[in-house]
Amino acid sequence: MAETEGVKSQDTPFEGGPMDGRVLPVLVGPTGHPPKTYRIPVPDAAGGPPTVLVYRRVPRGHSRRLGLPQGWKYRYDPEGPPRDRVRWPWSKPDATPPRKPDDADG
Repeated sequence: MAETEGVKSQDTPFEGGPMDGRVLPVLVGPTGHPPKTYRIPVPDAAGGPPTVLVYRRVPRGHSRRLGLPQGWKYRYDPEGPPRDRVRWPWSKPDATPPRKPDDADG
């Protein structure tokens, strides 16, 4: 098997939910940040589909002078996984604009 020298991880604390108080090594991306969401599948005791715990990345604190984040932690999100839809900044929630009444409508 190949060496994994390029893979880096960061010990990240978890806050809230079933993982409260635990610190796990989380892989960081090319920017050096852990992923924005961390999903943990928990198997069902009855053999059904697993429950997915969702944690969101939040800053641990900010520096005094520049206000830069000083590390990250994960906070439990009880609402679950987000919608699986890409949200582009230029797209509107409703693509059809409301109709304006004109002289032809009466």
